Amino acid sequence: MKIVENNSLMIQLQIDQMKQLRAEYDKKEVKYCTFSKDPSQPIPGMTLQDSVNLDALNKYMKHLNDKFEEMKQTMLIKYIPAQRMADLDEEMIVLLKRRDVAEDLNKKLQFRHQRLQIISHALNSWLKSDRSGSFQDSVEQIMKTKDVHDDQAVDELFEDNPSKAKEAEIMLYHIDRLNELISIGEYEKAASFAANSPRKILQNIGTMNKFKAAGKIRGKPLPLLSFFEAIFSTSHAFRCPINADLTLEGIKCGLSEKRLDLVINWVTQEKLTFSDKAGDVICAYGEQDTYNKAKCLALAQIIYSECDQHKKAFLCLCKQGQIQGAMEYIQQFKDFTSDDLMQLITACPQIELIQSLTQERNGKPPYLSFGLTVLHLFSTDMKKVGIELFQELNKGGKDAVEHLVMNDSFCSLEKWQEVANICLQNGFEKISNNILSILRSQSGVAEFEDDTINLMEHVFCWKS
Repeated sequence: MKIVENNSLMIQLQIDQMKQLRAEYDKKEVKYCTFSKDPSQPIPGMTLQDSVNLDALNKYMKHLNDKFEEMKQTMLIKYIPAQRMADLDEEMIVLLKRRDVAEDLNKKLQFRHQRLQIISHALNSWLKSDRSGSFQDSVEQIMKTKDVHDDQAVDELFEDNPSKAKEAEIMLYHIDRLNELISIGEYEKAASFAANSPRKILQNIGTMNKFKAAGKIRGKPLPLLSFFEAIFSTSHAFRCPINADLTLEGIKCGLSEKRLDLVINWVTQEKLTFSDKAGDVICAYGEQDTYNKAKCLALAQIIYSECDQHKKAFLCLCKQGQIQGAMEYIQQFKDFTSDDLMQLITACPQIELIQSLTQERNGKPPYLSFGLTVLHLFSTDMKKVGIELFQELNKGGKDAVEHLVMNDSFCSLEKWQEVANICLQNGFEKISNNILSILRSQSGVAEFEDDTINLMEHVFCWKS
C-alpha cells in the first residue's frame, strides 16, 4: 500500500507541474502558423528527393520569392484601385464636356470664317467687275448661289483653306507612323496609336487588315485582338461609336480566340454599333460552347434588342428558359403576328411557351389559337411536341378542354373537329370525346351523311 501511495504522490506532483507549465504557456502570446495546404503533402513542383535536400529547398524558396516580387510589381503596374478608376471616369467626363464645348466653338468659328470668305470673294468679284451694281447686291447674289449649290460653293470657298493641308499632313504622318510600328513588330504600340488617332482616321477596315495580315506570333498576343482591344477601350472618347463592320469583326476575333470575357465587356460597356449579324455570330458560338451558351444567348438578346430584331430577341429569351420574360417582351413590343409566333414555336418548341401563348393573360385573349397551334405542330413533323401538349391538357380534364374550345375565337368548328380526329388517332380518345361532346352541346349542330364520310357542319354562333 505504501508503494502505491508513493507512486500516486509522484503522479500527482507531475500533474501539478504540467498544470503550472500550461498556465505559464497560456499567459504568453502564441503565434499559430496556419497552412492553406496540408504540410504533409509533397511540395508542388519538387520531387520527394528534392523536398528533403536543403540546397534544393533554398533554391526553390529563392524562386518563390522572385515570383512573389514579380507579382507585387505586376500589381503596381497593371492594376489600379477601384477608386482611382472612378476618379479617371470623372476626369474623362469633364474632358469630354470640354471637347464638346471646343467643337461647338470650332463650328461657330468655321461658320464665321465661311461668311468672311464669301464676303472676300464677293469683294474681289465686285472690284474686278465694272461696278455697275452695288457691293451689297453682289454679296446677295453670291449668297443665293451658295444656297442653291451649297456643297460646291463651300468647296470653292475653302479651296485655299490652310487647315485642309494641315489635316492632310497629319493623316499622312499617322499612316506612316502606323506602318513603321507594324514593320518593326510593335503591334501593341501600333494598336494604341491607331486607337488614339485624331478623328478616328486609323479606325477602319484598312487598318484592321494590316493587323490581320500579321497573323499569330508565338509568345505574343494576337495583333488583331490587340487592335480591337485598343479601339474598343477608347470608344467613349469619341462622339460616334465604333461602326458596325468593325464591331462585327471585333466580336468574331474575340470569339475565335475564345475570349468571351472580352466580348462580354465590349457588348455591355463599350460604345459600339450593333447589327443582327453580330448577334448571329454570338449565338453560333454559344451552340459550340455549351458551357457558356446561356451567356451567349443573353449577349445576343442585348444586341438584337438594340437592333430592333425583336423576333430574335424573343427567341433568345425562350432558349434561356425565361418564358415569363418573353411574354412581357411580346407585351412591350406589340408587332408580333400570329405567323411570327408560329415560326418561333417551330424554332423553340417548348411546352411552357406554347401554353403561355395559348392561354388568357390578365383577362386578355391568348396570342395564339390552341386548335390552330396543334394542327400546325402535327403538320410540321412536330408530333412529339403535340403529344406532350395533349398529355398536359389531359391532366386538366373536361373543364380545361371546354375552356379552350369556348374561348378560342380563331379556330373554326371544322378545325376543332380535325383536332378531335388527331386526338383519336394518337390515343387520346378522352380528349377527342370531350371536344365532340362540347361541340354537340351547342345549339344548331347538324350532321350530314355523305357517301364516304360523316361530315359535321356547325352553323351556330360563338358566345361572346
